[in-house]
Amino acid sequence: MTLLDVKALTKNFGGLTAVSNVTMHLDNNELVALIGPNGAGKTTLFNLLTGVIIPSEGTVSLQTEHGLQVLNKQKPYKIAAAGMARTFQNIRLFKDLTVEENVLIAMTDKNKEGFVESIFRLPSFYRKEAALHQQVVELLSIFKMENQLETLARNLPYGAQRRLEIVRALATKPQILFLDEPAAGMNPEETADLTRLIQQIQSEFHITVLLIEHDMSLVMNLAERIYVLEYGKLIAEGTPKEIQSNQRVINAYLGGGD
Repeated sequence: MTLLDVKALTKNFGGLTAVSNVTMHLDNNELVALIGPNGAGKTTLFNLLTGVIIPSEGTVSLQTEHGLQVLNKQKPYKIAAAGMARTFQNIRLFKDLTVEENVLIAMTDKNKEGFVESIFRLPSFYRKEAALHQQVVELLSIFKMENQLETLARNLPYGAQRRLEIVRALATKPQILFLDEPAAGMNPEETADLTRLIQQIQSEFHITVLLIEHDMSLVMNLAERIYVLEYGKLIAEGTPKEIQSNQRVINAYLGGGD
């Protein structure tokens, strides 16, 4: 079943068309990659899909429990509440908060306390607090970070900060997880671990994952389908095997012939 339906999406910045007439879809519980050379418009497309910027033309529609919902012009927090979460190229953690606090903030919208419970610290408040703590521990344990609950985010190694961003996105209980260059800056061992983690996340949480990534080994090992963007336009879509043998993709991105 189609979960996200994108039709003729376009974004103009003055006289520059950064994304042009992009039509694509994401289905339930699949892992899809978006690739293309630097400047192809990949992050701009991510920003359009997640409400960070508003499209000039076209539609983005998400299948929700209330039916197909058009997301155009909705605020990013409403799109996140509808079931779409993302990470960014540049890590955006609360650096002076602990690992646990970073994850708890992401859970706030799904676990709001009642006013009376919060003010008077009723037994139900402490039960919810304990349940949230347990959820945080369980999420972090998937990433082998459960022993870093009290560590400030700024004191984590780079690879752990990347993982924490993914944990925080998962804490919002998304239908679709958007990963923007999750392996950026990682060494080969960290990238191999990340590959296994993304596969585990998709399998355990039964969610759809769309990732932008320049590491072609990671993409070809992970993705079920791949979209290729060049100068803001989709030039190919297919399985990893189909993309690897697509001459236009080879010419545009993978470094092939003339």
